[in-house]
Amino acid sequence: MDAVPEKRLALFAQMEERYEKKDVDYFVSLITHEDYVVRTRATCILVDFGGEDKIPYIAKVLKHDPNELVRHEAAFSLGQMGYRSAIPHLEDATLHDPSMFVRHEAAIALGVVGAKDAKHVLEQALNDPSVPVVESAIVALSNIQFMEKLSKNEKFAKLTGG
Repeated sequence: MDAVPEKRLALFAQMEERYEKKDVDYFVSLITHEDYVVRTRATCILVDFGGEDKIPYIAKVLKHDPNELVRHEAAFSLGQMGYRSAIPHLEDATLHDPSMFVRHEAAIALGVVGAKDAKHVLEQALNDPSVPVVESAIVALSNIQFMEKLSKNEKFAKLTGG
């Protein structure tokens, strides 16, 4: 197996050109590409473009991508974007994604967003069969509590990354 096939490198070069042009539609089309590395990169690029209008695309990746690494990246990205409209998607992944890896990251992302309305979901995640998910829920709940009660610096409060 070639870890870095020529075909992928050629596509990355094309992606770079389209990135320079901020071609959102092009990158949206790549989130269903056959190559999981391309899908991961397309997800990150859409996040880099910014804007709450990208949430539905990243949420689609989180919900439907067959690769847990790509879904993990989508959960992380939704947390970093910080939009409250991402909360329902992160809650769903925290409770229902088949991968512990993704459930853990979705829980952390809820804490990064500071979603106090997600506390009930994080409390449910305390019963997850996977220790890393439980620990991530504790980190997220702690972060939310800190943001609610003590934090004076929102950027500092959101620095819990996964």
